[in-house]
Amino acid sequence: TLFRSNSRQLSSLSQGAHPRDSTEMPGLLERCQQYFGTSDLYRVLEVRGKAAAEGEIRRGYYRVSLRVHPDRVPEAEKDQATPKFQTLGKVYAVLSDKEQRALYDEQGIVEEEGEVVSEDRNWEEYWRLLFKKISLKDVKDFEDKYKGSPEELADIKQAYVDFEGDMNHIMDSVLCATYEDEPRISEIIQQAINSGEIPPYKAFVKETKKKRTERKKKAVAEAAEAEEMKKELGIGDGMDDVAALIQSRQNDRKQQMDSFLADMEARYCSGAKKSKKATASKRGKK
Repeated sequence: TLFRSNSRQLSSLSQGAHPRDSTEMPGLLERCQQYFGTSDLYRVLEVRGKAAAEGEIRRGYYRVSLRVHPDRVPEAEKDQATPKFQTLGKVYAVLSDKEQRALYDEQGIVEEEGEVVSEDRNWEEYWRLLFKKISLKDVKDFEDKYKGSPEELADIKQAYVDFEGDMNHIMDSVLCATYEDEPRISEIIQQAINSGEIPPYKAFVKETKKKRTERKKKAVAEAAEAEEMKKELGIGDGMDDVAALIQSRQNDRKQQMDSFLADMEARYCSGAKKSKKATASKRGKK
C-alpha cells in the first residue's frame, strides 16, 4: 500500500540509507507482490491479519505451501516455483518471529538485512523440519481424538455461524466429517440453538428433505469414487499414497483434500493451540 511504501522509504532515509536501487534484488514485500499479487504478508498466508494466532500462521503457511511447492506444480510453472516457495518461506519466517512480526505490524516494513530474511536457508529442508510426513494411520489417530472433543464442538458451532446454518457448507468445513456424522453434528447444533448459544438460522431449522437427500447422494457417490480410485491406484497407507490420491483428483477436489490435510497436519504435528477462527481460511474466509 501507499502507506507501507512511504513507511519503508522513511525508515531507510532515517537510518541514512538511500532508496532501493532499481538494479538491486527486490525486497520481500516486492517479491510477495510479484509472486502472490499482494505485498500484505498475512494475505500471502491467507490468514486474518494481525489477529491471526501463531497456530493459524503455521497452518496458513502449510496450506499455501501445498499449492506452490516445486514438487507439486505443473511442469510449466516449475521455473517460477522455487523463488515463489522461497519467498513464502521468508514470509512465514518473518511472521513466526516475534520481533520481526512486531516491526511489520507497527511499521509495515521488513528488516531486509536481518538474519530472518537474509539468511541463506535451505527452505525445502526447513519446510520438512516444520512438517513431518504423516501416514493414513496418523490421520485415523487424529480423527479418533478429534471427534467428540471440545475442539470439534467449537469448530461445529463456528462453522454453523460462519455459514448461517447451511449444512452443505458445514459438512464440507468440519474436519473429519462424513455423512455418517451428520446426525450427530445436527444434534450438537440443535442443542446449541436450544441453549441460546447460537441463533436459529432458517437454513438449518427449515432445511428441506430434498436438500438432505441430495447431500446424501453426493456423499455416497464421493465415497464410492474414492474407494474405486484407491483400488485403481493401489493406494496403501503411506503419505506418498495420500499424495497420489490427491493428485489424481480434479482441481476442486484436490484443493479440498489439500486443505484438509494442511489443517490436520499442521495441528497434529505442531501441537499448537488453535484460535477460535483458525478454520476460517480453510473455508475461504480472510
